[in-house]
Amino acid sequence: MPYKHKIAVIGAGAVGASIAYACVLTKVPANVVMVDVDKRMVEGQVLDLSDVGFLSPVPVSVGTVKEAGQCDIIVITAGAKQRPGEPRSELVERNRTILKSVIDGMQPIRKDAIMILVANPVDVLTYLAQQLSGLPRKQVFGSGTFLDSMRLRGYLADKLQVQQNALHCYVLGEHGDRQFVGWSTANIGCTPLLSHPLMKDVDLATIERQVMRKAYEIIDRKGATCFGIGGCVASLCNSVLNDRRDVRPVSCWDEKHQVCLSTPASVGIDGIEEVLEMPLNEREQKAMDVAVKAIKDACQRYSNEETA
Repeated sequence: MPYKHKIAVIGAGAVGASIAYACVLTKVPANVVMVDVDKRMVEGQVLDLSDVGFLSPVPVSVGTVKEAGQCDIIVITAGAKQRPGEPRSELVERNRTILKSVIDGMQPIRKDAIMILVANPVDVLTYLAQQLSGLPRKQVFGSGTFLDSMRLRGYLADKLQVQQNALHCYVLGEHGDRQFVGWSTANIGCTPLLSHPLMKDVDLATIERQVMRKAYEIIDRKGATCFGIGGCVASLCNSVLNDRRDVRPVSCWDEKHQVCLSTPASVGIDGIEEVLEMPLNEREQKAMDVAVKAIKDACQRYSNEETA
């Protein structure tokens, strides 16, 4: 049964296919349209996904870049794959050209479309997409540190023997090597996380390092990460289409720092409904300043090149 809404997933590789699969399994109320330059591959993905029809009514079809520009939600995963040990920042050179080609091919993009960036480095590409798309900033955001924050909660849930949804803690700043955890505002239920007895002997720096390195460990073993980000992006699509106003740590325009970075924000029908500024202690503020400078430097360099 077709829905009135459409989600375009541009890039039908492991990440794009996992996003489509997660949308189907979580019954996102929309038709999913997959787009890729490799026609045979995207046709194969759609054929494969059609076999999940007995579990979900969400239809999946093959579309074009031009059609994607008229969808309610445009998810951009298209980009070069991160190599083992490669910092996400080094992907900019390869992925900004792909991003420009995709956005140019979609023009004119429908004025109320929501664009979600997944390709890395997501903070820089989100900023460039805001410039290139012509859409309001609140309608263009990236997956940011959503997955990193879920990884953090996973580690802590195992340590504390609680459900992940009992934990309220976020990875902030850059989705990359300059990310950091906002420990000072982290909670378990209504209790400060760092006051929990089982956290007394926990090395916070080690946990932060494990969270940051997990993607590299997965890439080293199987070549790419896909399932976790698939679930995160499907959740964001649900937040938008159902106007749920879920608070997620996504990469979005931060007026205070004048750059796109990962911070908790309310996600709803219009995209970013509200950016929530988190209070930071001195150590966290220094980490944020480092992340902001790194993202800003990259954004200024590549935005100047794109507009030249």
